[in-house]
Amino acid sequence: MWRGSALVLAAVALASTAAAGRSDAAVSQSVRNLVQERLAGVSTSPTSSNAVRTTRAGLAMVALENAVVDRMNDVRHARGLRPLRASGRLQAAALFHSRDMGRRGYFEHDSISGTPFWRRIERFYPSRGFRSWTVGENLLWGSGTYDANFAVREWMASPPHRHNILSRSWREVGIGAVYFVHAPGEYGGRPVTIVTVDFGSRT
Repeated sequence: MWRGSALVLAAVALASTAAAGRSDAAVSQSVRNLVQERLAGVSTSPTSSNAVRTTRAGLAMVALENAVVDRMNDVRHARGLRPLRASGRLQAAALFHSRDMGRRGYFEHDSISGTPFWRRIERFYPSRGFRSWTVGENLLWGSGTYDANFAVREWMASPPHRHNILSRSWREVGIGAVYFVHAPGEYGGRPVTIVTVDFGSRT
């Protein structure tokens, strides 16, 4: 169990469906497949042999995802806030981003191509057909592995992350946790666990 300091980032995007600036371009087949797998509850295969989502390590990441949702809802319940519902679409968005960051060696909300984080999330969690659409995101990475208590404690110690966890705006959440045996770039080739939390509300 890793107990060092963690690196965290938080972001929020507020947009009506008109302001979201959607593109009419077709969503890529890989995104479609990942969304369908998440909605069907299927364990998705890693996009890189370096990202572990199978066997014992993969099961540990699924358990971490579930535990993070439970722990955040415990924190919200203690403050009289409604629980967040698990969303397969937001989970697909979060898992996609954790995999991409670990595979390409960066740690940012925006994609390495410069795509804003909210536009990436919208590929999985569409705004079309809703009067309002709001998303937010917390990120965390640390060497080795860690548990949900550690992750939520790190976020709660940071005002922007704490705000996301305690926001009354959110209705749904998706978690993507991926363990990399050797993550390149910013991670220095170390074994790391990367967690993306995507928050959302559509009305």
